[in-house]
Amino acid sequence: MRRELRVAARSLRRRPLLALVAASVPEALPAAVSGLVVARAVDQGFLAGAPGTGLAWLGVLLVTAAVGAVGTRAVFHRLGDLTEPFRDDLVRRVVGGALRNGVAGRADQGALARLTRQVEIVRDTYAGLLVAVRGFVVTAIGVLVGLLSIAPSVALLILPPFLLGLVAFLATLGFAANRQRASVLADERLADVAQAVLRGTRDVVATGRERHASGMVAEAVAEQAAAERALAGVAALRTACFVIGGWGPLLVLLFAGPWLAGQGLTAGAILGGLTYVLFGLQPALQNFVGVVGGSGLRFVVTLGRLLDASAPPPDTRAGHGVPAGHDVELRGVTFAYGPHAEPVVHDLSLTVSPGEHLAVVGPSGIGKSTLAALMCGLVRPDEGTVRHGGLPADAVSPAARVLIPQEAYVFAGTCWANLTYLSPDATTGQVDDAVEALGATALLTRLGGYSANVRPAELSAGERQLFALVRAYLAAAPLVVLDEATCHLDPIAERTVEEAFARRGGTLVVIAHRVSSALRADRILVLDGTEGTVGDHTTLVASSALYRDLVGHWVAGRPQDIVVS
Repeated sequence: MRRELRVAARSLRRRPLLALVAASVPEALPAAVSGLVVARAVDQGFLAGAPGTGLAWLGVLLVTAAVGAVGTRAVFHRLGDLTEPFRDDLVRRVVGGALRNGVAGRADQGALARLTRQVEIVRDTYAGLLVAVRGFVVTAIGVLVGLLSIAPSVALLILPPFLLGLVAFLATLGFAANRQRASVLADERLADVAQAVLRGTRDVVATGRERHASGMVAEAVAEQAAAERALAGVAALRTACFVIGGWGPLLVLLFAGPWLAGQGLTAGAILGGLTYVLFGLQPALQNFVGVVGGSGLRFVVTLGRLLDASAPPPDTRAGHGVPAGHDVELRGVTFAYGPHAEPVVHDLSLTVSPGEHLAVVGPSGIGKSTLAALMCGLVRPDEGTVRHGGLPADAVSPAARVLIPQEAYVFAGTCWANLTYLSPDATTGQVDDAVEALGATALLTRLGGYSANVRPAELSAGERQLFALVRAYLAAAPLVVLDEATCHLDPIAERTVEEAFARRGGTLVVIAHRVSSALRADRILVLDGTEGTVGDHTTLVASSALYRDLVGHWVAGRPQDIVVS
């Protein structure tokens, strides 16, 4: 529970929180003056034979109630400034966790439910908790100020049982959260078992295993019933805490009434103290206990499940996902899209040395993009291994490699946000250098500079690719894979981009769209569907019939115009 409370506390932004506190001040006014107004109305008005004065004092109570209503409206107006950023953070956590699971090849069937249902549960209960806790604190402070203004002796009588009930309730929250969590898990297990039994009803009946199936469900039902009984016990304990903190002060004040009168306390002061208890502390404590003990527990349990699901899995490998070097090594790699499909990559072995520029060529559909995904750890090979610096490719930190696909992604936002998405700490000078190196200066000038808003639909495919390429260039990952990431650029722009990445350093793998891209590489990998052949241009022309066919229509002096896939 402490982890969940820390996450919720860290989400409170300072300025919206201060605005909420400021809006709570007028809301506290009715609680602060109610008992005082009643005391003055009784002592100076009705008991003094001046009913007009008494009514005037009660009129003050109506005015303060109106002021409190204005404060309440302002509170709810400010509430969204706290809850919506918290919801956005949860959405980022859920989506990030789902993406990490997808990259690692782990099934994540609950991601959609977490995004559409559990996030909303947490957001709604979070808002309810803010309102309840803030209202309780505001009321308690107002009542305390009012009691001290009437008679400190009344405050000394009321506060001990109230604080005792409050502390006792807070002490139950830890094990109450555990019981709430156990109830949720038991409910999920019952649903899973019942679903499995219902799906297999025909098999159960056919094999005469009804008793066994009934026993499976009965065990889950018993577990769920026990968890619900435990929750009921928590609810009873919660009620006992409220009785101590809510009704205890009232009883103490009633029993102490004669003694207080003997000490010179007026009837109005005693009645004012009772007003503070009945219309201030008691409703505030009841609402606080009900919301925190109900919605609060659901908040903690649901948020805990979101945090568990979105947390990155512990990496027990040496280096914690940081490769010892930047070499990419494939050994006997085979991959097929399905158990009965023909392999797209078959028994491929390849080593790409640190700093090397490798081009991959081959006919469309031969497996070039699949190879790129294997190199970056986005998919796991059916056979063989893919390693970066000795680590499995899917265990390497995302910061160690960047894959830019053919369809580049640009989101609605500023040019700066799009360019620095992978490197938020980049300086203006670094971004300037990247934009110039990749030939994107004219594009940024046309759009209006870094602060201009981008409308992705108004950009051409080549312009979107330039955004993605600058983004990857700034990331400075040791491995960059361009999967036809320049196919919508003209040959001159493509050359500018590839040469810029080559000068930047690191390992560069280019899924070539033009033969000219292959000619700029240190080595070329030719994929033909059965094996891969590696060499330079001269060697491959002499040894690979497929490569000769790919460059067969190459016009001397215009290699940039030849498309091979």
